[in-house]
Amino acid sequence: MVTCELATDRLSPLTRRQLVWLLFVRVLVTALFLGGTLVYQVRGGVPLGSNAHTYLYLLFAASFAQSLLSALLLLKVQLCRVFLHLQFSWDLLFCTALIYLTGGLDSIFSFLFILVILGASVYLPRRDLYVVASAAAILYGSLLDLQYYGYLPQLRGLTFSVSREGGEVFFAVFVNVSAFFLTAFLSGILVERQRRSQRDLERREIDYEELETLNKAILANTPSGLMIVNEQGRIRSFNVAASRITGFSLADVYNRPVSELFPDMPLLRGGDFILISRGEGTFVSPKGEKLVLGYATSLLDGPDDKTIGLLVTFQDLTHLKSMEEELKRTDRLAAVGRLASGMAHEIRNPLASISGSVQLLMENPSMNEDDRRLMRIVVREADRLSLLLSDFLVFARPAKPRKESVDVSSLLDDLIEMASCDPRFAAVRIYRDYPGACRIFADPQQLHQALWNLAINGAEAMPAGGTLHIGIHPEFHEIYVEDSGPGIPEEIRSQIFDPFFTTKDRGTGLGLATVHAILEAHGGSLEVRHVEPHGTRFTLILP
Repeated sequence: MVTCELATDRLSPLTRRQLVWLLFVRVLVTALFLGGTLVYQVRGGVPLGSNAHTYLYLLFAASFAQSLLSALLLLKVQLCRVFLHLQFSWDLLFCTALIYLTGGLDSIFSFLFILVILGASVYLPRRDLYVVASAAAILYGSLLDLQYYGYLPQLRGLTFSVSREGGEVFFAVFVNVSAFFLTAFLSGILVERQRRSQRDLERREIDYEELETLNKAILANTPSGLMIVNEQGRIRSFNVAASRITGFSLADVYNRPVSELFPDMPLLRGGDFILISRGEGTFVSPKGEKLVLGYATSLLDGPDDKTIGLLVTFQDLTHLKSMEEELKRTDRLAAVGRLASGMAHEIRNPLASISGSVQLLMENPSMNEDDRRLMRIVVREADRLSLLLSDFLVFARPAKPRKESVDVSSLLDDLIEMASCDPRFAAVRIYRDYPGACRIFADPQQLHQALWNLAINGAEAMPAGGTLHIGIHPEFHEIYVEDSGPGIPEEIRSQIFDPFFTTKDRGTGLGLATVHAILEAHGGSLEVRHVEPHGTRFTLILP
């Protein structure tokens, strides 16, 4: 709908197309009435070669020329209201000329003014519409008054009836002018309602578009995965978060059976949807990663309240599960530490007494060699038990780190030199993967102990020999110890930091637990992962 309220209104592409239709309809109507007028006059006895027909030809030729000129101007003109006023002004003048050439008061074409007013109601505001109706009334009334009083110029070949009563002329003017204004009034009301309905419809369409945009934005930015499953158990929708969590795009999963991709997530039973408020299931990503997904389901209803599918929302709980296990392990270790630290002190005192008493008995010269050998076993095992208690106390109550700037490269050099003198590293080749003068803020004694425990753990994992890589990532504050041993089985990897858990025949199960406690005291973390083709890498991450 073209509505130009201001003289500065600019023509939009939509307005231009509508004005092209206006010019096309004008040409069509002009051609129609040209033919009708010629037929009417021929039947009325006016020969085809008369001056009256010549004037009509000229009038319609001028109308066609004006339409062509307007079409050309429409390509460059910018002011909508001025252009429309010029068009309807020409239409009023054309109607007046046609009525003049077809007999004035006797013309049957006075209704053309009504067509012009109707056309103006479509394109102009109501105020301008009344201006057009007023102009039509003035032009028509002036034409009939001039004809009645004999002042109307008469072209050669035209005849006008002058013997008309004044009442007849007044009645014709009154009826037509009333029709003009009544048409303007009614068409203005109808068009205004239509425009208001159009604006409401456009506003509603804008609201729907905005709502659709918001819905798409919400689906795209929701951190939870959203999936819609139809009654046949096939996936019909998959949002961005779902793709990010699973590694599958919408194109990868669209219309595939949900049981094929999520076998550990039961959603249908006997053709009916299963409603779950809180469930967990495992999922294997395209990269082979095993994820733990927490999910919930709800029915998806259509506009007619008919169930059209199942909405599944899910999140990746893998990290949370890992943190949960870590917290449980920490709580368990804290409880064990509090209990054991007290017991260790109580055990060490009688143990020292036993060891001292046995050593005094061994000084008796009358003791035979068999008794002396048994007592040496008692002293050796008492010393080993004392060392075990010392290690356990370090694990249970680690000293608060005294952090300072440590040259880790120098510390690792000392550690490797110690390892070269230790028989446990006799068959192990050690490689340095670190630059010189790399500094990290930590407790040097505790850091040395943690790295030494990891190095011993790696050497003992390779009794037949192998390689041990010790390296640093300075930009990440990471130190790693990597061995080429058989690796740690997946089923026990979560237990290796528990105290007294060991797979070795003579192990205490406190080495890795102590390393983990030292890293926790530093506010860091200890990561373990499998290295292809075989081996294990322990990474110390310091803050």
